Amino acid sequence: MTPMQQLTDRTALTRYRTRARDSFLRDRIAADVQERLQDVNRPFTAPLIVTPTPAIWHGILPEAPTTPDTDVLPVTAASHDLLIHDLSLHWANDLVGQLVQSRRALAPDGLFIGTLFGGQTLQELRSCLADAESRLTGGLSPRIAPMAEIRDLGGLLQRAGFALPVADSDTIRITYADAFALMRDLRAMGEANALHDRLRRPTGRRVLQEAARLYAAHFAEPGGRITATFEVVTLTGWAPADSQPQPLRPGSATARLADALGTAETPLKNRND
Repeated sequence: MTPMQQLTDRTALTRYRTRARDSFLRDRIAADVQERLQDVNRPFTAPLIVTPTPAIWHGILPEAPTTPDTDVLPVTAASHDLLIHDLSLHWANDLVGQLVQSRRALAPDGLFIGTLFGGQTLQELRSCLADAESRLTGGLSPRIAPMAEIRDLGGLLQRAGFALPVADSDTIRITYADAFALMRDLRAMGEANALHDRLRRPTGRRVLQEAARLYAAHFAEPGGRITATFEVVTLTGWAPADSQPQPLRPGSATARLADALGTAETPLKNRND
C-alpha cells in the first residue's frame, strides 16, 4: 500500500503553535461559530472541540472537552452530539479522513462545524513571494499550504457521509503596516510555513525585501498600509438520522408546479418538430 503523501510537517506545526500568542482573527472565527450554535437553538450535552488553541474555547463552551487535530483523532464512535473542528483542517494531511473521523464520532443527528482557511487566503502574499523568488533565484519553493476551494468542500462533506452539508465563506481583509508585519502576525497565529516540502533554510533577505516591495506596489491602501485577504470557510453537516428531512422519490409529486405558481404550463417542443 502506498504511504499517504505528507503535506504538513506536524513537528514544525506543533512547534509554531507552541510559540503562538493570542490572535484576534482566531477569536473572531470562534465567536462566529458561537453565533451559529445560538442560531441552532438546541442544547448539546456531549460536545467535543478539535482545536490547536483550547484556551479560546474555555470562555465559549467551558464544559466542552478539547483534543488536538492529530492525524488520527482520539474519539469514540457515536459519542458526541456536537463536534467543532477549529481552524486546522487546512493543515490536514488527509482532509477527507478528518471529516470521516468527525462524522463517525457523532451520534445520529449530531452536528459538525468545521472552520478552515480557503483558497483565496493570502493570495496577495503568495503572488508577491512567488514573483520575488522566481525573479531572484529562478525557481519556486513551497511556502503556503494549498488551501481547498469552497466549491469542492461541500462535495467532500457528502463524501464523508454528512447529511444536509453546507459550505459557506467569509472574506476578511486586514491591513498591515507592511508585508513584514503580516508575516509576524502569521507567526503569532502559529500559521508559519509548516509544509513538509518547504525550504529548510531561512529565506534570503533579498527575496523577502523584494516581496515586500512588490506587495507595497500592488496591494497598498491610499494611506500606504497593505491589505491581506483571509477567506474563512465554515463547513456544517449532520450525522444522518431518520428524524431529518428526506428528499422525495423522483416522480412522487402529487401536485403540479404550474398550479402552485398559478401559471399556465407550456409543453416543451420536440427537437424534431
